[in-house]
Amino acid sequence: MPGKKRSMTVRRFFTLILAYLMFCVAGGVVVSGFLFPGVFAANVAAKKLMPAMNIDSIDFDVTDLPQQSRIYASDGKTVIATFYAQNRIVVPIGEVSDYMQKAVVAREDRRFFEHAGVDTQGVLRAFIQTYIKKGDTQGGSSLTQQYVKNVLMSQAEEENDPIGEYHAREETIARKMREMLIAVQMEKKYTKAEILQGYLNIAQFGTKVYGVETAAQHYFSKSAKDLDPGEAATIAAVTKNPARFDPTVNVEESQEQRDIVLDLMHQQGYITAKQNRESKAKPLKDMLHVKSVDAGCQAAGDAAFFCDYVTKQIINSSEFGKTRQDRVRLLNEGGLQIYSTMDVKANEAAMNAARNTIPVEDPSGFEVTIAAIRPGTGEVLGFGLNRIYDATDKSGGTRTAINYAVDQNDGGGLGNPVGSTWKPINMAAWMKQGHSINEPLRTSTNYPESVFNCQGPDGVKYDFKSVNWHVENSGGGTVGTETPLQGLIKSHNTTQASMAQQIGLCAIADTAKDMGYHNSISSAMDVYSNLQPPMIIGADQASPLTMANVYATLAANGKACTPISLKKVIKRNGESMPIPKANCHQAIDPAIAQTVAYALNQGVVQPGGEARVTQLDGGRKTFAKTGTHENMYMLTGGFVPQVAAFVAVGNAERQDRDKDSFTNRTINGRTMRTWYGMYIATPAWKDFMNTYLAQANIPIDNNYGNPDPKYTGGPDTGQPDKGQPQPREEDRDGGDDRSRQQGQGEDQDDEQEDVDQ
Repeated sequence: MPGKKRSMTVRRFFTLILAYLMFCVAGGVVVSGFLFPGVFAANVAAKKLMPAMNIDSIDFDVTDLPQQSRIYASDGKTVIATFYAQNRIVVPIGEVSDYMQKAVVAREDRRFFEHAGVDTQGVLRAFIQTYIKKGDTQGGSSLTQQYVKNVLMSQAEEENDPIGEYHAREETIARKMREMLIAVQMEKKYTKAEILQGYLNIAQFGTKVYGVETAAQHYFSKSAKDLDPGEAATIAAVTKNPARFDPTVNVEESQEQRDIVLDLMHQQGYITAKQNRESKAKPLKDMLHVKSVDAGCQAAGDAAFFCDYVTKQIINSSEFGKTRQDRVRLLNEGGLQIYSTMDVKANEAAMNAARNTIPVEDPSGFEVTIAAIRPGTGEVLGFGLNRIYDATDKSGGTRTAINYAVDQNDGGGLGNPVGSTWKPINMAAWMKQGHSINEPLRTSTNYPESVFNCQGPDGVKYDFKSVNWHVENSGGGTVGTETPLQGLIKSHNTTQASMAQQIGLCAIADTAKDMGYHNSISSAMDVYSNLQPPMIIGADQASPLTMANVYATLAANGKACTPISLKKVIKRNGESMPIPKANCHQAIDPAIAQTVAYALNQGVVQPGGEARVTQLDGGRKTFAKTGTHENMYMLTGGFVPQVAAFVAVGNAERQDRDKDSFTNRTINGRTMRTWYGMYIATPAWKDFMNTYLAQANIPIDNNYGNPDPKYTGGPDTGQPDKGQPQPREEDRDGGDDRSRQQGQGEDQDDEQEDVDQ
């Protein structure tokens, strides 16, 4: 309370402090045995008032300050986002203009280059003004003391020590004495230039603006080394009251304070009279070139969803700290230079394709989600969502912080059933068991679940119920005898079931895991967590990124990689940090990958195939598969050797069959009775692929997709062999498939004629 602070006891105590400080400055050393009892008494009293006066534990490394971290795109130049607890860019004193250095000295401590840490004249003046004349409270702090105060507050905040932070801020004699004691000792350890450098980097120069470099960039869009006298005076004036004198908050008052600093600089001989006049003649509002200091993914624009994925990868990875709290602190204060895998062109093409397919504010409310990855590397290239990233409490509707392209653990949703885009996995598993894709299979609409029994990892047996699984193709019923190749071309569910009963569900589940598949839901990511027959027609829920990665395995000669978002992370000391690895490995035989690719291209994409509309521009050999799940999700996955991508369209936020059905819906101005993936997911996939491949100048490589005779039973044209049964007429151009079983809906593909209404 004010009365106590101005009592005679406090006055006598303050006088003893002054005596001690004058002795320290005059003697040039801090001695452990004091030369007179009064000073000794002052030190004892201070320690009682402030028990935490041990200065040995304080880190006064002038370069060790909380600094902003930056995420860059894969080009190493484009800044995606900046993160900070305190928005700060640390620079050496040599990169701060002489005008800026002198402006701070003139404003804050004109005897800085003369005193030894404590300005005894300033302290005495403050003492007389505050305690003798009983006027306004005066601080009398030297620039060194102010630096000490800032460091103590920063250290307490970094250590999550609210008590220490309170003591660093409180207006007490004990706090002042502690600062003085430390300031005197600091001046013996550091040069004036080092202390000034520390102060310029730690001080607050505006709302959410810390350090002189950040201030220069924010207010004038230039480096601190290029500041002229007027700009330097403006920034130096702000620190006296960062909220009040911020020129973006109150330009008139900020200009008035600028002019005061210019006068002080002139009085100290730091600028000439002419420089003073000319600088004051410039209206501050005309000098400002404000650059945003918005932080985090919220300010990342169309890269926001990728930015969010990067942050989740850091926060979830032990390479960046033992605890989640440690990792968050490192991101916000560690001054990391984070180089991501995001290709600017790919991310832009994906975002545009998503919004072109279904505009953000389209009344249908359906989400379009795109994920792209570079085969053989695990590098995620970008995401596309027809949503606006918003992590504030104002999110909702078309604004969300959920990245539907990734797993729940990475900030995504629950994923979505993948429908017939799963079926290439079945073909790979079939060949892994030594079968040919031209082997004739008898099909049925009814399969006892017991025929799918199998033995999983670690010898675990999966025995299914003795009930019947009823499964149909989209045209109804089944076909007589059909090969796996024909079953993929026409996307027949009954053929997938026939394959599974021969090799068992576990063989398919194992192959899916090998190829990079897992479920999106964090509590049940392993494919074995809910192993059921409908898995083989895409009933399980996965993220678009996971499915893009599965197709990337097919594109990379069977090499599977864990998706990664980081290329390298550099600490502020220039050292590289360990980062999550892609762990690329040979998951399936290259001959199997090539043969599946052959089937996707020759049978599925080529004229007559159910995914023929995926064919990319310029005769580029295209590998793709479409799908529809219960008329609620439209899907397309595919690749060329250099890029794999997956598209999902549906309502990722609701699971209401009536509200989320595509039946009789108007989407982007087009009304149709029946929608299929080829009408909406495929155009988005094709738009992205054509745009990105062209913009990135990725050459055409038509040498991929060569089948191995071991798995084709000899030369094959992609058409059924002579003597093999032909698909029924109703299924020739009608590869929509369906599966019905208690609670199981339809898994379809895209060959029905569209009906515009």
